Amino acid sequence: MKTVEQAQELIHRQVRVKLGFFPTPIHKLEKVSQDTGVELYIKREDFSGMTLFGGNKMRKLEYLLGDAQAKGCDTVITYGATQSNHAMETATAARKCGMKPILYLAALVEPKEEDIRANLLLDTILGAEIHILPTLPGELMADTFVRCRGQVEERIAELEREGHKVYDMPSGGSTAVGVVGYADSFVETMGQLRDQGIHPDYFFTSTGTGGTLAGLSAGKALLGSDVKLIGIQVSPKDPEGYPKHVAGLANQALERIGAEERTDLSQFVCDPNYFAPGYEMPSKAANDDIRYLARSEGLFTDPVYSGKGFHGLMEYIRDGRIPKGSTVVYFHTGGTTALFSEAEIVGDLTRI
Repeated sequence: MKTVEQAQELIHRQVRVKLGFFPTPIHKLEKVSQDTGVELYIKREDFSGMTLFGGNKMRKLEYLLGDAQAKGCDTVITYGATQSNHAMETATAARKCGMKPILYLAALVEPKEEDIRANLLLDTILGAEIHILPTLPGELMADTFVRCRGQVEERIAELEREGHKVYDMPSGGSTAVGVVGYADSFVETMGQLRDQGIHPDYFFTSTGTGGTLAGLSAGKALLGSDVKLIGIQVSPKDPEGYPKHVAGLANQALERIGAEERTDLSQFVCDPNYFAPGYEMPSKAANDDIRYLARSEGLFTDPVYSGKGFHGLMEYIRDGRIPKGSTVVYFHTGGTTALFSEAEIVGDLTRI
């Protein structure tokens, strides 16, 4: 068990590049707290930078692109859906670092060539090399990337013949290297709360590829914190394999920074009950809570990630799983660019 300062010293020994704006602020949601009887704070990871778009991905990209530079890479390849926050922020970070971004994007929602929107528009402005991968009916995004892996390997071989060195980054950047960034986020948050005299009972976040939740779990282990950590899934996962994947990433990150602490499956929850009807598919109930937060606090979440995570949190409060008088921190992971994406993703948000 370490102090906040000891944990930060250990984490910040890792190679990284300066990309984001940290620490990100925390503030109380006064109206929602009054409505619910729960002291609810929001950690503004959507303010991570470098731009107003995307969200918390810069946490991991500082470490991932630091690793890429240390290995002499001049090109970064990564993966996601066509409206992927991770892919867009990777392209942004790569440009900042003087590297070429290449994106392989699964068309869960088919983009319209005459009406390029949101993150895909930003990818285009950034000049990323974009490959759109068609998905098969009923195919999960991860399966699309496995099926199309041969295309990626051919492109990597071609780049290497041209003298380039490629950093091949998985979807979400969820590796032990990237997860360190989210351990940093947990430690930073606990330091801020300590300084404000706030003692949290629950941390909530949205979870997709698992990197954010794994990093928060690693940070929790570093500090020996007893806060209850809950990840609201935004996509379907193997109910047994996914939590093990998250714990494995967390422990790999802890090993990487030289910490003796470890996490296990008892230290966090992966809740699969709020992603329906699917990834990049809007939920009417979550959209109701997106409108509620906007109209109560003037804050926006999105229908793919942060809105579903906030909706899960609100359902925990409504049914009493979070008792009145509790103190809760919601990690706003960003992604509100999705509010400007295709109608299939936005759903009924325009309803008055």
